Amino acid sequence: MITGKTLSRPITIEEYLALRPSIPVADVRTPAEFTHGHIPGAVNLPLFSNEERAKVGTTYKQQGREAAILLGFDLTGPKWSGFIHQALQFAPNRRIALHCWRGGMRSAAMAWALDLYGFEVQTIRGGYKSFRHWALRQCERTYPLFVIGGMTGSGKTRILTRLHASGEQIIDLEDLAQHQGSTYGSLNRLIQPTQEQFENNLAIQLARMDPNRPIWIEDESQNIGRCLLPKPLWTQLRSATLFDLQVPPEDRVAALLAEYGDLDKDFLIESTERIGRRLGPEQTKTAVTAIREDRMADFIRQVLVYYDKTYRKGLITRDPNNIIPIIAPNGNVIANADHLLSIAQKTQQAPIISINE
Repeated sequence: MITGKTLSRPITIEEYLALRPSIPVADVRTPAEFTHGHIPGAVNLPLFSNEERAKVGTTYKQQGREAAILLGFDLTGPKWSGFIHQALQFAPNRRIALHCWRGGMRSAAMAWALDLYGFEVQTIRGGYKSFRHWALRQCERTYPLFVIGGMTGSGKTRILTRLHASGEQIIDLEDLAQHQGSTYGSLNRLIQPTQEQFENNLAIQLARMDPNRPIWIEDESQNIGRCLLPKPLWTQLRSATLFDLQVPPEDRVAALLAEYGDLDKDFLIESTERIGRRLGPEQTKTAVTAIREDRMADFIRQVLVYYDKTYRKGLITRDPNNIIPIIAPNGNVIANADHLLSIAQKTQQAPIISINE
């Protein structure tokens, strides 16, 4: 039922985040803007296409605000019923939040139409820009981190999953970045988010954490594929307590064989050649030959020489007082995770830090 009652009201980004996901949020910016970065969980309800937005912007610069508004109405005129139908699909109870870039004309226009149809509309004050400021603040705060280290193939990510199942707080950076963190890390199938979207997804995860409990996170370089860890968080990661998993080499080879052994050989060869300068010409040639001859365990042993050396080099740059060795007799993830947790509980707890600092 359509009513004439005004139901729209502005809310802050903090107020919206306290309500999610009970109220869906629609981002009315263009598809290109949305793809570059958006509030996690938002849907795209673009007022303009990418091309239309460019035309309106040009008109605003050349002819002024009023001419741009008239062009906007000309472009959207036939689309209003479609906007309402789309909004009903993801907000059937007619409660919805809206935003554009800065909480300007685009979200105001969409709010007017949905309000007229009977939606309870909440517009995010400051738009997506206010969310970005919020997201960057989350990445700058201090967190009680416990870091899981270990050479490639130690099962760090699987141990994180086990810890999560045990009720521990975790941040899975590789999942957020959609990359396993090495030259082979895309697995020839993962598609990474933009840097901005990676930061947005990370911020939402950080905001969910209880600052009075340790947060487990995997040791990473600052770059995870093309995604870059925000420097404040990476600095914390490098100075936090590191639990150094020491898994026997052959167990690591077996774990990597299960994960990478069936990948496309051309992808593996291309990835190996990409680190050829660091791996060395002879080692690269030996590794590539092993791939072509389907001797995948030999290939893995060859590249582990490089990755183990890199890990040891990074370990040297840490404060040795913050490194706790975890001797693992084999690659049993469940046993190693439980052993790690028992040792962590006996050591000094991660510092309890107010998230408002």
